[in-house]
Amino acid sequence: MDDFVRNKLREWGLSKWVERFKDGEVDEECFLLLDDQELVRLIPKEGPRAKLKHKLKLLKEEQNITTTTTTNHETVDAANQHRTQEHDETADSAEVLPSTSDANDTAKRKLGPQGECQSPASKIRRDTKLGPYSEEIILSDVKNIMGYVKMKLQNMDDTKLKAFLKTKIDSLETKKRELVGVFGRTGAGKSSLINAIIGEKNFFPSGSVSACTSVMIQVEANTNNSKYEADIEFITAEEWKDELWFLKSFDDGRDRHDDDVEELSVLYGDEWKHKSIENLMDKKYFKEIPEFLHSNKKMLKCDTAAELAAKIVKYTRSDSKVEEGRGMRRQYWWPLVKCVTVRVPGNSLLRHVTLVDLPGNGDCNKSRDKKWKEIVGSCSTVWIVADINRAASEKEPWEILENASGQMGNGGECQRIHFICTKSDQIDDSNVQSADDVREIVLKRNREAKNKVKAKFHKQSNIKKHFSDDCFVVYTVSSKEFLKEKKKNLSPDETEIPKLQGFLQNLNDSHSETLNYVSGAHGILSLIQGAISRAVAEKKMEVCANLEENMRRELDKVRKTMEETHLAFEKCLVGGVEKSKGSCEEKLKVILNPTRKTGSSYHRILKYAVGNNGAFHPKNGRQKNINVDLSSFLTSSIDEEFRTTFPNEAESGPYHGVINAFSLDTRSLTQKYKDVELQLTFLETEENKIKTELNKIIRERKKQIYRVLTETIEKDMQESYERAKMEKGTGSLENMRRIIRNHVLEKKSIMFDKAKENMLNGLYKLKKDILKALDVTLKESIELSLKTDDNSLPDVSAELAIVRKYYFQMKPGSDLPSV
Repeated sequence: MDDFVRNKLREWGLSKWVERFKDGEVDEECFLLLDDQELVRLIPKEGPRAKLKHKLKLLKEEQNITTTTTTNHETVDAANQHRTQEHDETADSAEVLPSTSDANDTAKRKLGPQGECQSPASKIRRDTKLGPYSEEIILSDVKNIMGYVKMKLQNMDDTKLKAFLKTKIDSLETKKRELVGVFGRTGAGKSSLINAIIGEKNFFPSGSVSACTSVMIQVEANTNNSKYEADIEFITAEEWKDELWFLKSFDDGRDRHDDDVEELSVLYGDEWKHKSIENLMDKKYFKEIPEFLHSNKKMLKCDTAAELAAKIVKYTRSDSKVEEGRGMRRQYWWPLVKCVTVRVPGNSLLRHVTLVDLPGNGDCNKSRDKKWKEIVGSCSTVWIVADINRAASEKEPWEILENASGQMGNGGECQRIHFICTKSDQIDDSNVQSADDVREIVLKRNREAKNKVKAKFHKQSNIKKHFSDDCFVVYTVSSKEFLKEKKKNLSPDETEIPKLQGFLQNLNDSHSETLNYVSGAHGILSLIQGAISRAVAEKKMEVCANLEENMRRELDKVRKTMEETHLAFEKCLVGGVEKSKGSCEEKLKVILNPTRKTGSSYHRILKYAVGNNGAFHPKNGRQKNINVDLSSFLTSSIDEEFRTTFPNEAESGPYHGVINAFSLDTRSLTQKYKDVELQLTFLETEENKIKTELNKIIRERKKQIYRVLTETIEKDMQESYERAKMEKGTGSLENMRRIIRNHVLEKKSIMFDKAKENMLNGLYKLKKDILKALDVTLKESIELSLKTDDNSLPDVSAELAIVRKYYFQMKPGSDLPSV
């Protein structure tokens, strides 16, 4: 921090914040480039921050300072400039450099003697102790360098190698967020838990988060500005029209259900009872949300969390008592909402992580149910939230876990289940003598609750088909105690909120976006520099021959393992098909004539199911799905093999690790052929990149392959559902049962075989695509790196030296080698 910043803060009456700017090492140049997000961190209070923003604006106008208008990189560019001013020995002033994220970046660029943009390498210190810097700064530096290199390539005549290099630079940018799904019934403490985790005391009022069972709420960091924002995504008007038919078809008095009445009443009051579906689609009902009619998202932007929370209530919560006053009825829009994404400014825990509050059973609306399945299948961690007093005994959290386990496990990518017991500090302490006694009682009860929940999980055989004991962790949290300024019973650590925050921080820290980018950049720069080197042609040919032989050998290993896996799945499925055919009549009795269900209550369930492709999603309780039940012997037959072949655990690799073990053995070749070390470095990074990409592809494709068994059954059952849902009046329950029973018995000889073949075809196509990707990608890389020279490529030795240092600084367990 310099005198300029200190004096300005004092002059503007902001002396209180001098120490924060000093800690942030904000000098004059950095001070003039501060963006909204950085200001939120430096001055969290709105009043002083607004004052500083106004003064800064006037100061910039005074000095005629131009700053970049691009987002996302403003903070790291400012920090980069500050570092440049301190350490650059060759340049006389700092500037904002080109970014690969925007080809038309408006930032100023300093021109060299020939009018060319100077390389970022000339602006980054070159001492051997590069760093340590934050990932944000490193990523900014390397992106600036690669932006400069790409610009140089674009200004040259195109060749096959140059086109290849530009494509590789463009493909460096990869983004993936870690999804943490949060399940739990209303009143279990989800609102308070999320508030405590993200550090926003009153962001979600108690009872508002998913009080409506259909609305998914995603909570992310706002990295663009200091506003609290929400994007509201609606179902389409056509989907709502279909749902109106579905809801009104059950309004015959006997079948009327409170959930249906509420869903229609919050939008229409009592008018829905007397109007046709066409009338209920009139635009007058949606004039406050024109975005719904035009299939657009509604965007909200507020200065405070409380303001945004008040605005999104109508889109997220279900209120059984429709508010009325002064002759006006308050409408709630949640029945039309598919998903709400909320963005919180200045929250480092959500930098690479999204918390998703989820309904427990999916949804009868096809669009919402598809979104639910997509998100549940993409969660790397799931939090099951339950009141500590009923955590082990209450049915609902365990039913949620069981219903979703297939979607999360073999059908998803979940690696961890966290069972979170809330309200852990709430006890009757009226007869307790001291605070220490209260604390001991609370901690003892928490230990007992953890043991009971773990014991309950150990008995869940259906869930454990997808998850081991190692995946399951129990927390006992007290959100309200954690948020109190003065703790009454527990220390912050004993509330266990810091443990969950630490877990999210670890997810952020382990995120590989920066390392992947730097590694890829290191490989590309190595190839460019290698292409202009004078390596002996004979040596290159020898290396090519070795690499091609290594690739043939490794591809054979991959092919053999995948073929063995295919045979194992085929054997499992043959058994599953035979069992499905032999047991389907017994299975139908359980499905169509369940015990402990009266005719009238089951009539409603079956009527809902046939109107919703075989699935019934109750507001509370166990989900019913005819397709899942019919395909259960098939899925059970392959569950163990599937989990072994496609494990979700990060340390394990698909296909028994054969993809991760694939190697061209470039390191040993580097020791022997020093003249082509740079080209081999590129090939090593390419090999790692293609394996990372294949793991992602396999992770997504295996979800589709796992679900194809049930989806095939659902498709084949569709005809019977269409016929059954037309049945009405006396005898309709028996008629629906008869239609479904007869259809299954007629189709069983081909339906289960078709499901088996569809899964095997999916596995075959995956094998074919993996082998092709490895073969084609690496062959092209070998050819262009070792069989192609291009002396017209730019010299990037300075850029390579900097990126190399960053790469070995970040790479775990690596020492910087001599250059």
